Amino acid sequence: MAIHIRRREFIVTLCGATAWSLATHAQQRAMPMIGYLDTASASTTAHLVAAFHEGLSATGYDEGRNIVIEYRWADGDYDKLPGLAADLVRRNVAVIATINTPTILAAKAATKTIPIVFAVGVDPVKHGLVESLNRPGGNLTGITGLNTEMDAKRVQLLHDLSPSISKVGLLINPSSAAYSEAVTESALSAARGLGVQLLILNASTPSGIETAFDTLAEKRIRLLLVSGDSFLLSRREQVVALAARHGVPTLYHRREFTVAGGLMSYGEPLSESYYHVGNYTGRILKGEKPANMPVYQSTKFDLVINLKAAKALGIELPPTLLALANEVIE
Repeated sequence: MAIHIRRREFIVTLCGATAWSLATHAQQRAMPMIGYLDTASASTTAHLVAAFHEGLSATGYDEGRNIVIEYRWADGDYDKLPGLAADLVRRNVAVIATINTPTILAAKAATKTIPIVFAVGVDPVKHGLVESLNRPGGNLTGITGLNTEMDAKRVQLLHDLSPSISKVGLLINPSSAAYSEAVTESALSAARGLGVQLLILNASTPSGIETAFDTLAEKRIRLLLVSGDSFLLSRREQVVALAARHGVPTLYHRREFTVAGGLMSYGEPLSESYYHVGNYTGRILKGEKPANMPVYQSTKFDLVINLKAAKALGIELPPTLLALANEVIE
C-alpha cells in the first residue's frame, strides 16, 4: 500500500510539474518577443546591453518578467548579419533592436513591416533609413549621433596635440562600408582644411589590425585616428596595445578605448545610445508607431583623456586640450 501511495504521489507531482512547465511556456509565448541584433559579441558589450535593458525597464519592460529577448551576435563577422536578421523575422519578433549601421542595413533588407529601432553614427536620412528626422515615415526609427560630422573636430584635436605633424592615419573597418565611407569622407575633408595628409588604414580581422600598424610604422605616420566601428571596439585591447607599442598618440571615437588605456577619445557615450534604443523599443511595444517617432539626436559628446597613457608616450598635453576634457583618467 505504501508503495502504491508513493507512486500515486509521484504521478500527481509529475503531472503538476508538467502543468507548471506548460503554463510557463504558454506564458513565455504570450510575452512580446524582441529581436536584438549586434555585430559584436555578448562578452565585449555586456555593459552596453545593460544600458539597453535600463531603457526597456524605464518603459515598464523587463526581460523574463514581461518580455522575451532573442539575441543574435555576429561576433565580428558581418557576413553573418543577413542570416541572423532573417532568422529574427522568421520568429516573428515584435521589434528588432539594431545597434550600428551594418545591423540596421541587414534588418532593413529582411523586413519592411516589423518595427526596427537603430543606433547609428551616420546621417539616417542621407543613407535612406528614414524620410526625415522628425517624421521617419516607415518601419524604422532610432538614435543618431551623426558621428561622422564629429571627425572634423577629432582631426582638429589631433592637430592641436601636435601642430607640426603633417600626416595622420585613419583606421577603419571596410566591412562596414556605409559607416567607414562616411567617416573617411568627413575626415579627409577635415584634414584638407588643416593641410594635413590622411592615410587610410583598413582592418577587418585581428591580423589586419597588426598589418595596419606595421604600415603606420613604415609610412612614418605619427598620429592616428581610430573609427568607432564595433569590430574595432571589440578589439580595443589589441588596438590600444599596438598604439602603445608603436608609440603613436591615438584618438578614438569611443570612451571604451581610453578606459582600456588609450590616449584620448571624443564622441557620444555609447551607453546613452543603447539606453535610447531600449527606451524606443519599449515605447513601440506600448503601441507607438516608428513612422511617427522622431529620430533622437545625441547632443552629448565627451572628450576623455588618459594621463597615464600620455606619460607612457612621453608627451605633454597642451593645457588648452586638458581644459576641454570632460573626463581625465589618471
